[in-house]
Amino acid sequence: MSERDSFSPPAAAVTEAVARALAEDLGLLGDITAALLPDSATGSATVVAREAGVLAGTACATEVFYRLDPDLDIQWNLSDGERLSASEVVGVVKGRLASIVTAERTVLNFLCHLSGVASATRRFVDLSSAPIADTRKTLPGLRALEKAAVRAGGGVNHRSSLSEMVLIKDNYLVTIGIAEAVARARDLWPDKEIEVECDSARDVDEAVSAGADIVMLDNMSPEEVEKCVLAVRSGPQPKTRIEVSGGVSLATVADYARSRPDLISTSAITQSAPALDLAFDRDFGGNETLSGSKE
Repeated sequence: MSERDSFSPPAAAVTEAVARALAEDLGLLGDITAALLPDSATGSATVVAREAGVLAGTACATEVFYRLDPDLDIQWNLSDGERLSASEVVGVVKGRLASIVTAERTVLNFLCHLSGVASATRRFVDLSSAPIADTRKTLPGLRALEKAAVRAGGGVNHRSSLSEMVLIKDNYLVTIGIAEAVARARDLWPDKEIEVECDSARDVDEAVSAGADIVMLDNMSPEEVEKCVLAVRSGPQPKTRIEVSGGVSLATVADYARSRPDLISTSAITQSAPALDLAFDRDFGGNETLSGSKE
C-alpha cells in the first residue's frame, strides 16, 4: 500500500456514509428543483479551494458523483494529503447538469468537513516533534472517514473502537485499583494492549509497575509531563509507551512535545475542526457562470 492509499478510508465506510447522506438530501422525491432542467443539458464544475489547507474526502466526493450519475467525468488535480492554496482548482466534474447540481451540496459537505479535519491535524503536526493522534471524539457514523482525514493531515490513529484495546480510566477504578484492573485485563484479553489513564505521578508509577503497555498522562502541565516521562524512561520499565492527552492546543503542543512522549492525542483535530472552505465554480454550457455555492 502506498502512502497515498493509506489516506483512503475503507470502501465500505465510504459507500455507507454516502448512501446515508444522499438518502437524507434527496428525500422521497429526489431533487425536485433539478428536475426542471432539460435532461440533455450538460455543464461542468470546478472544485476550488477558497483558503489554504490539506485535502481529504475525495473518495466520498467521487462516490457521490458516481452514485448519482455513473456517466459523470471526474478528474482530481490533487490527492488526499496534499496541501491546498487559496484559489487552487482541486478537481473538475463534467456531464449532465442536473446530476452536477444535485451532487454539489453533498460533495462539498464531505470535502469541507474532512479537509477541515486534515487541515487541523496538519497544524498540530507542523508544531510537534511527537506524533499527533486522534481520539474517539468523532461524529457518529463518520469515524472511519475522519480518521482517514487525520492520516491525510499527517496524524496517526489511536483506538478506533472500544474493542481495539483496553483503556482503564478513572471511572473503571471506583471499586478496584490500577494494579487489579491491569491484572484482570491481562487475564481476560492477553493479546490486547492495555493503557491506563493517569492523573498523577503516583498513578504513573503504579500503572508501570502493574505492567501497563501505555500510560496516558491526562490533563497534566508540560512540567508535570516532563517529570513523568523522565521517571518512566529511567525506571525499570523504560519501554512503557507514554501518551499525553488533555489540555493540548496549538499554543501548548510544542511544550508537551519537548518531553518526547510517544504520542500526543487531541480531540481538537476531529471534534473541534472547522470546515475548510471549498466551493463549486460552475459553467453551465455557455450560460451564466455561477461562482461559489449559495446553499
